[in-house]
Order: sequence, then C-alpha cells, then structure tokens
Amino acid sequence: MTEPAITHNSSARRMAKTVLNGFNSYFADYLNATLAAKARFEKADWQAVQQANVMRLELYKEKVHQTVNFLAIVTNRDIRNLDLWRQAKSAYSQLVSNFPNFEIAETFFNSVFADVHDHDKIDDDIIYVLSSQLLVQPSSEYSITIRYQGNDCRDLFRRLLQESEFSLPFEDLEDDLDGIVENFIAQHGEYHRSSAQPLSIDLLESVFYRGKAAYMVGRVSVDGVGHPMILAILNNERGSCYVDTALFSQDDMSVVFSFARNHFMVDAPLPYQYAHFLKQLMPNKRDYEIYNALGFPKHAKTEFYRELVQHLRSSDDQFIIAPGIKGMVMTVFTLPSYNIVFKIIKDKFAPPKEVTHEIVRDRYRLVSRHDRIGRMADTQEFDNLVFPLDR
Repeated sequence: MTEPAITHNSSARRMAKTVLNGFNSYFADYLNATLAAKARFEKADWQAVQQANVMRLELYKEKVHQTVNFLAIVTNRDIRNLDLWRQAKSAYSQLVSNFPNFEIAETFFNSVFADVHDHDKIDDDIIYVLSSQLLVQPSSEYSITIRYQGNDCRDLFRRLLQESEFSLPFEDLEDDLDGIVENFIAQHGEYHRSSAQPLSIDLLESVFYRGKAAYMVGRVSVDGVGHPMILAILNNERGSCYVDTALFSQDDMSVVFSFARNHFMVDAPLPYQYAHFLKQLMPNKRDYEIYNALGFPKHAKTEFYRELVQHLRSSDDQFIIAPGIKGMVMTVFTLPSYNIVFKIIKDKFAPPKEVTHEIVRDRYRLVSRHDRIGRMADTQEFDNLVFPLDR
C-alpha cells in the first residue's frame, strides 16, 4: 500500500515556488556575470573586473530582498508565521528533490527566511540547518574535464594551450612550454617515454579568473597517480598573453585557493562537480573553503555552520580567549580543538578608538569586496549566532 502524498497549505506552496523562482533568477544572473570574465580578461579591463566582483557579491543580497518582497504579494498570510515556514520548507524540499544545485538552493531558502526573521529562530524544522538530501559523487554522464593523453609531456601542454578558450594568442608559446616542462620535471622528475602508462591531463573545461590572472586548472596523472596542475596566464596588455607560472603540487594549489584570496569567476553551472574535483586534489581543504573560492560565500557559510555544529557535538573542550595581543575593537576566542577564530565586536571601545559597530562591520565588508592578494583572511559574518553556555 503506497503512502499518501503530503499535502501543503496553498500559501506555503506559493511561498516555496516564489523562493525557488528567486533562486533561479539569482543563479542565472550569477552565471551571466561570471561568463563575462573571459572578455574582461582579454580586454585587460581591470576596473570592470573589480566592479563585477562587487556586483556579484551584492547580487545575492538583492535577489533575497526581491524574493522577500514577492512573498508578501503571493500570500495574504503573515510571512513571519513559523508554522507557515515549516510547511513551506516541506514543499520546497519536494521542489528541489534531485534538483541541480539543490544544496545552494537550500541555502537561498535559508537566506530568505533569515531576512524575514533577522537571523533568528534557527531550527532545522523550519530551515536547512542540515540538507534535505545527500550530495552524491557526480556521475560520468556530464563531463567537466577535457582529457589530453600521450607520451610526450611537451606536446601535451602544447595542445592544451593551443586549444584553450583564449581569443588572445600566446606571446611566445615555445618559451612558455620551456617553463612549464621545467617546472613539471622539477616536481615529478623526468617522465620516461618507456613508461607503461601514457601521461594524461584532465583539464577543467572552464578557466578560473581572478584579478588580472586566468588559471587553467586540472589534474595530471603520472603512472596512474593524479597530481594538481595550475597554469597561471597573464595578459601582457599588448594584444597577447603568456604563462606566468606552472604549479604541480598540492601545497601550491592550496595557496592559490586560499581563503586569504578573492573568489574566482568560473563558469560552473553545477558547482558541486567542480568542488568534488578540487576536493580530490586538495583533500585537506574543507567544503566551505572550496565553495567560497568558487564564488559562493553564502553557501560556504552554510557548510561552515554545519561543520561547526558537528564539531561541537563531537568535542567537549571549552572556548578560550585566542592567544595573541588583545584587540581594541574585537574580543577573539576559539576552541583549542578547532582551528577557527571567532571575533565579536566589543560593546565599548577604549581610547583612542572612536568607532561604532557599524563602522567595524563596514570595514570588514570593504575587505571582502577588494583583492586581498593573500594579505587578509576572508570572514563570515553571523547575527544571533548561538553558542552552548556549558562550553
């Protein structure tokens, strides 16, 4: 005997559909802003690069606000009613079941709810503290990589560069190849042509753009063992481009994807597939770090919160004041078992500091919108974040 279908209040279903429409609108605009990164790089329009980074960050907030306004129109019910949100979440879970990018769509639902309730009433019964479904390893049906295979590594890298998406020609291809092969051999030793297995490169089909650089990212397999590969491309601003450096180690790749650097612009219609690929090459990176690097800081915040909740459940040490010089604006604390610091703005600031809470927050937001180039760590801002008192 089959289970009866779950029925939902019609207002709740309209709310769920409205939130999903808001997400789809956001994601389409997000992808369009990202697709234009290639043209900005090739034109060396660095001012437009900076503007696009800020616009993409603001886009999420704008779409959330817009969705909240629509919610007030599609129902005559009180959109602050928590029982209505419980039903809306249930309806939304049905809508995003097996939905591409469901994990980011769930985060968007959370953001809309938080905008209505001022980041209060956080409960898995109402929002997605935990996801409604498990992310599974991507199937091979949708390939995000281009494979190059052969016994001559110089020839492989030549083909890879010649078939790249850039409209600009390479300034001196042979010189670039000299540098790439030299770095490759320095990292992995001379590749022997008599090897039983040919050398293979799985190149992510979309280029990663950030600042004034473009990064071709992939995996190079030597004797069946996969290693990171990044080719950093620069525009010489004279009508051509060149390979600035070639990286083939996990440590180097981790630096490029560091939380102390800006988010990438990369055309990834299914971000989880890119995240899964990168996680294989950087197993020590956490999910939230990779989503952040891919340009999804709000979903990175969701992933971080889930990890924090799990860590609190599986540990019992006490929070302590973080080691170091005491700050004048922030109180900084941490868990000895967790390599994350939490900063809370002080209620009062000692002289000579003459700032307000809003000024402090604005300065952190300013940092997030400019190129940190490795000098400042990225931050996630929380309102009404609850910690267990017994810790």
